[in-house]
Amino acid sequence: MRTEGQTSDIRCGKVTIPVEVALRLNSFFSSSMSCQPLSPQNFRDLFDSVEAFLFDCDGVIWKGDGLIDGVAETLDMLRSKGKKLVFVTNNSWKSRAQYALKFRSLGISVSQDEIFSSSFAAAMYLKLNNFPSHNKVYVIGGEGILEELQLAGFTAFGGPEDANKALDPKQNCFVEHDKSVGAVVVGIDLYINYYKLQYGTLCIRENPGCLFIATNRDAVGHMLSSQEWPGAGCMVAAICGSTQKEPVVVGKPSTFLMEFLLKKFNVTCSKMCMVGDRLDTDILFGQNAGCKTLLVFSGCTTQSALQDPSNKIQPDYYTSKISDMLDLSGA
Repeated sequence: MRTEGQTSDIRCGKVTIPVEVALRLNSFFSSSMSCQPLSPQNFRDLFDSVEAFLFDCDGVIWKGDGLIDGVAETLDMLRSKGKKLVFVTNNSWKSRAQYALKFRSLGISVSQDEIFSSSFAAAMYLKLNNFPSHNKVYVIGGEGILEELQLAGFTAFGGPEDANKALDPKQNCFVEHDKSVGAVVVGIDLYINYYKLQYGTLCIRENPGCLFIATNRDAVGHMLSSQEWPGAGCMVAAICGSTQKEPVVVGKPSTFLMEFLLKKFNVTCSKMCMVGDRLDTDILFGQNAGCKTLLVFSGCTTQSALQDPSNKIQPDYYTSKISDMLDLSGA
């Protein structure tokens, strides 16, 4: 007789499995059924059904300032076959123009119009929501955010110019903040300091209606080719903690940028494939938008992490790096 708190068992041959374990195994294998390693056959099916490939950059195209092997040749092959290429990066350190220069320095020709960064997304969010022109934007992040905000017609400050500002508690210092700041944008900041955290916190907590915008919440990123570094999510979490507020996230996995992609390239989501190295941003972004998804192991995610039973995000396909597409195409 079952008593409260007990569970039934399922007999499988000579082995008895607790029902909770059986259900977890069933869920895992069911979700894994649609997650396939890229092969000559399914690559052809994917290739023929897709008009545009959306690529993340860090860990997919490059690591730090080094191009990942075979990327240039793979992109050339896709262009030669008439595929549209789009680069969607959560890294807000650079503007679209600065990313175009980075591509060029690595020997790849990519136009600014093919690049969609989270720094651009932050500026477009304010523009589409009719952010008042007389209000200012305080930035915890890099030059890329400031440049995109200024191109969109906004007055922005902070970022690198506050890198050397410090607070000395022994001086009983009091930080004055601009009451006209109507939004604080937080992204990856290699020069984060206590002054920036205090200034951003004051604006959000004390300026009525001040927006809190995060470019992304990535835990780590490939600032260098040799190792992962703390990502924008660390800076965002600090401001969440001090303000007790949650931000509007404009980067992946939010689909905010997708409406710009649809207008620019005139391709339906079902004919797009999102290629990335992160499950919780790149792959989830693709799934949220209704795109096909391809995970690569050249960046943050390993095959063991993908196949861990605790992982609930399953891409349509996975492979080691994007140059596998070149090999499978036979080009």
